Amino acid sequence: MIAVRFYRIYDIGKELDLTWLERELAQRFVTTRTRFQRVQPKSIAIEEPPLLIRLDPLRIERDGKSFDFQVFARIYDIGVISLCLVCEKAEADYQVLEETAILFSEQKGLTEYFLRYLNHLTELVKPHIRNFAIEPEFYEDYTIYLSDKKDESFDPVLLLIGERVSLSAQMREEITRNSLSYTTADLAILSWDSALLCGPETPTDLIDLIEYSNVQVFELRYYDRELTHQMEKMYDDIEHAERMWRLGRVRRYKAIMTDLMATYAEISEVIEKVDNLIKVTEDVYYARVYATALKVLRSRQWSESVSRKIEVFQENYSMLSAEVRIQHSNFLEWVVIVLIALEFGFFIWESLH
Repeated sequence: MIAVRFYRIYDIGKELDLTWLERELAQRFVTTRTRFQRVQPKSIAIEEPPLLIRLDPLRIERDGKSFDFQVFARIYDIGVISLCLVCEKAEADYQVLEETAILFSEQKGLTEYFLRYLNHLTELVKPHIRNFAIEPEFYEDYTIYLSDKKDESFDPVLLLIGERVSLSAQMREEITRNSLSYTTADLAILSWDSALLCGPETPTDLIDLIEYSNVQVFELRYYDRELTHQMEKMYDDIEHAERMWRLGRVRRYKAIMTDLMATYAEISEVIEKVDNLIKVTEDVYYARVYATALKVLRSRQWSESVSRKIEVFQENYSMLSAEVRIQHSNFLEWVVIVLIALEFGFFIWESLH
């Protein structure tokens, strides 16, 4: 048995109430929640399991061959939609897996199908979600290759890069360095845009762990981009405020501070939910796979980038707050000076009369 799972992950820009959404969609579709199957419930903690929807199957013709796909969508409460096209061949061997990897290298030719299902899913979900919005051009893609046995005669690197080239020993080592095994009969190799999972049993839980990792990193990418946009707006607003007269400038500073606090609170809350999307606690092997997936996907770099930008927001809030206090103090000083001048003027007036 071999299988290929093509993923594309999208963000809708808002958190979701999955319990309510599941109740709404259950009137027309069979929906389930993702559950890990081969571990004790306390080994993997999921605060809100995503909602799984099975969509209509798909057939694709490529180079005179037919490929049948099952199509699934997972909806996460943090505002993420994950689409997956699954091609499985029960009687095929590793060579067929290799040929399939070459034909669909870098998910070549699949964009129109993902967009078709994304549009269909949007039509299903949009009526149930207020202010629903999605950017089809901004997504994370990932591919998982599966085989029911390890075959030492075939090259896993070819699958992971999707092309037949003669790589240097250094590149081969770089691509396969993140390899893990639980038994002598299984193998997991993780790379930045694909993974190979081999073993006699379908590694459903590992597949889900890898998807969770991609969702988390994609959300960090999404909010890193959102923070960049907000920072650009913040600097434009500050520059505009600098050209205003004093009282107007103070009012504008206060408005900017309100926006900064709202952005900070919203994104900090979402990032905390992203970080706590899933926690692998007692299963050592699953914890290693999950940690490796996050490392390969550069989760730390994205997380640090988000943290730095949040710090910039805090620093600018402090700077504006200090400026407002200074302007307020200056205003009070002028009020005191005016009051003293008026009192002195009244004293002279009374003395002359």
